[in-house]
Amino acid sequence: PWDAVRLPKDVIPLHYHLLIHPNLTTLTFAGTAAIEVTVTRQTSVVILHSKRLNITRAAIGSTGSAARVMERWPLEQVALRAAEPLRAGHNYTLSIQYSADLSQSFRGFYKSTYRTREGELRVLAATQFEPTAARMAFPCFDEPAFKARFSIKIRREPKHLALSNMPIVKSVNLTPWLVEDHFDTSVKMSTYLVAFIVSDFKSISKMTAHGVKISVYTVPDKINQADYALDAAVKLLDFYEDYFSIPYPLPKQDLAAIPDFQSGAMENWGLTTYRESALLYDPEKSSATSKLWITMVIAHELAHQWFGNLVTMEWWNDLWLNEGFAKFMEFVSVSVTHPELGVEDYFLRKCFDAMAVDALNSSHPISTPVEDPAQILEMFDEVSYDKVKYITAIDFSCTTCTVQLYFTDFTSTCTVVLPYSSNSYVPSFSLAKNQHWTKGEMLDVRAMMDTWTLQKGFPLVTVTVRGKNIHLQQERYVKGLDSSSSTGYLWHIPLTYVTSKSDTVQRFLMTTKADVVILPEEVEWVKFNVDMKGYYIVHYEDDGWDRLINLLKENHKLISSHDRGSLISNVFQLVRIKKLSISKAFDLTLYLKHERQIVPVLQGMNELIPIYRLMERRDIDGTAKQLQEYIINLFKDLIDTQSWSDAGSVSESLLRRSLLLFACIHGYQPCVDKAQGYFTEWQKSSGTLSLSADVKTAVYAVGAQTSEGWDFLLSKYGLHSFNVEREDIELALGLSRIEDKLQWLMDQGLRGDIIRTQDLPRIIVLVGRNPSGYHLAWTFLKENWEKVVEKFELGSNSIAGIVTGVTSRYSTRSQLAQVKEFFGSLEEKSAQLRCVQQAIETIEDNIEWMDRNFEKVKTWL
Repeated sequence: PWDAVRLPKDVIPLHYHLLIHPNLTTLTFAGTAAIEVTVTRQTSVVILHSKRLNITRAAIGSTGSAARVMERWPLEQVALRAAEPLRAGHNYTLSIQYSADLSQSFRGFYKSTYRTREGELRVLAATQFEPTAARMAFPCFDEPAFKARFSIKIRREPKHLALSNMPIVKSVNLTPWLVEDHFDTSVKMSTYLVAFIVSDFKSISKMTAHGVKISVYTVPDKINQADYALDAAVKLLDFYEDYFSIPYPLPKQDLAAIPDFQSGAMENWGLTTYRESALLYDPEKSSATSKLWITMVIAHELAHQWFGNLVTMEWWNDLWLNEGFAKFMEFVSVSVTHPELGVEDYFLRKCFDAMAVDALNSSHPISTPVEDPAQILEMFDEVSYDKVKYITAIDFSCTTCTVQLYFTDFTSTCTVVLPYSSNSYVPSFSLAKNQHWTKGEMLDVRAMMDTWTLQKGFPLVTVTVRGKNIHLQQERYVKGLDSSSSTGYLWHIPLTYVTSKSDTVQRFLMTTKADVVILPEEVEWVKFNVDMKGYYIVHYEDDGWDRLINLLKENHKLISSHDRGSLISNVFQLVRIKKLSISKAFDLTLYLKHERQIVPVLQGMNELIPIYRLMERRDIDGTAKQLQEYIINLFKDLIDTQSWSDAGSVSESLLRRSLLLFACIHGYQPCVDKAQGYFTEWQKSSGTLSLSADVKTAVYAVGAQTSEGWDFLLSKYGLHSFNVEREDIELALGLSRIEDKLQWLMDQGLRGDIIRTQDLPRIIVLVGRNPSGYHLAWTFLKENWEKVVEKFELGSNSIAGIVTGVTSRYSTRSQLAQVKEFFGSLEEKSAQLRCVQQAIETIEDNIEWMDRNFEKVKTWL
């Protein structure tokens, strides 16, 4: 009766009454769903979603007359055919009984396990529905625009506790061994935000200033690591209530750490769920990096409680409205609530991550049409999260709801679904006088934002200084050989600049292909895109780059560390598209010998190390070795000043961690010796010696280079007392040069008993980037493709990360041929994944780069 991926709009859900009864012994669950619906157009058939559910009985209407059930597996839909037509304007109840197995992947209603301190294996069940897996737990209208209320009941054993979006209103003892929990009715929400957990978790709680009860739930043995997250969540929720001027609409907010979890976290309304490493913090053992990451993730999920949950995109093509905004709010909220974390030092990295993907032809506009579940999953990428966060320094107001967003530099028009009314709205904005980029004229916000959301890629602005006149030209920045495909692109770019004569930030809105800015006087240098706050890169024609390189050499502190970081990034991006020579880019890096700030130092490493890694793969004449020595030499003085302790700010800690790990992996002997010494002592103490959190990774990485050291690390990996260090140990194990150990890691990750399957994507990429393991990772991926897809789902970020991570350093024609051949041999859906296109483009780009630059780097060195 229906052949489209999207559901018809004849029947709209109003209220779900769900009863879910999981059995954690047989790993199955039974359910009944009574869904109150309203009919908008007469129909005999109700189409809704269902995936892997065994429907035993269905009825429509008060009479309870049975409805015929037809299933369409490929579309994950079921049709219920009524005995007589359902009339427009009337309400009905759909009653469905069903059963299913708990999912063995990380989506739907799935099984998770953990071991107690004593080694006993315990089972729990948790949900992950975004984007399209609520249909694996109950039959539903599984599209974001079909908002409804939910009244949920869960049956459980007395030794367990059940959690859901809302608080429990009552618990009924059905038998001595069965309890039924009744949860309060939810606000109107999308199916992907529904959540429930049945477990033996413990919790700690606090009230916010606004009277919301916040609780953190973890497995019992880890409850002592929940304090930091609880305090951070209280601060952040209070901040958001004040910032948005909208009360948080639920009485509680639970944060639950799930032992098996595919992504970082999920914003289920009132019950946010997290990977353990994204929520649990041990003040004795956790690193500064871990504290920053946990705070950012909590900030992101809590921002969603308003933006995403309260105000929701109508369909997944506008996922950027959700994710970009939450990503942006992470930085706003954490900089206010946790200034000591220095979050702005981390901001630029996100921009460069987004640009790396967005510079490929296989990128996509922020707003992109999507239909089936795999395409929807593919939207959860750097473009939707990081690019948007970058281009929407946001703040908004609209009349149909009390939401207030304020846009600083831009504003957007968007279609959203409100909880209070079913109609979409387009807010209109006017900017205050002092915010005009150009004097005296009204800014056409919609036209401006359309250039950023409806086109893929980003602009390259070319700056040519002629006396007092600065000539500007814009074009699309695109890697790869075919730049003809980028004609016709035009952005409205809010440009900013400083000059040698004035450090006051000047603003200019560029809306045409070419324009001219007239300065009051001639200047020695000009730097556009101040602090890299704009999503565009800049090329300085004629001697523009020489002047900036000279400025860095003479006195790099005349411009901000973010400006220095952006120059390093831009110069290498320009080499990629043949606008600059590689020797010019290397000339600029010479100044790094004197750099001490985290942003430019890490950016220098992020540009130089991948070049070294490309060359290392085919080091015929020792050029790669020379390049490695050059890089070490640039940072040697800074490495030598690092204390092997946890002293200093968070930024200093992050820098120390990166520098020491870099030095140890790349064989800087003084560091290797020191780390080796620490590792030996630590091993002698049988792992009881307390190592500084920021230097652990370097110490472990050096230790893992011997077979004995690797085995010792592995013996600690599974121990309860080392659960906080698990990711550090994993990193070290994956950096070993011992091939059979690397193979064992991947095999174990797939098996999932010693190493959790949730960590497999990271391990495959680690091995794939390891000079001793890249061929192992590629073979593993080919041989286990079906299994990996089954676990992580086609289109997911995990699959994309594996495909691009394993192939990102390939630079030969035979490697390109192998990648094309393998993906070409798969069925169409896999072959057409965006990540496969990205991988192929990146390899082509690498081949071209090596052909053009290898000899030039050799000569420069």
